Amino acid sequence: MSDAATRETIRQALTENDVVLFMKGVPAFPQCGFSSVAARVLDHVGVEYAAVNVLENHAVREGIKIYSDWPTIPQLYVKGEFVGGSDIIKEMFETGELQQLFKNTGLAPGSE
Repeated sequence: MSDAATRETIRQALTENDVVLFMKGVPAFPQCGFSSVAARVLDHVGVEYAAVNVLENHAVREGIKIYSDWPTIPQLYVKGEFVGGSDIIKEMFETGELQQLFKNTGLAPGSE
């Protein structure tokens, strides 16, 4: 996959979905502990999200790191904006900041 095709794949995922988690594996079967934590937090919050399994596409796995200038996976995006990785997601959840972000963007469960 060319760099342009990789960027387009990433851009498409981010424009077609309000919340995107680039992760190793899928929410029902995460392939690393950090991806598991991120998916469980989002599941607990109850927000709808798209998951992109970076293990299925090496170009996307490497390309998302360049796109965000963030070296690790998982990566969470809300409304096209990079939020952070597993530790940031977990910390934001624990402080209520993540739930507030979803509320502020109209994505919190029941905020339609």
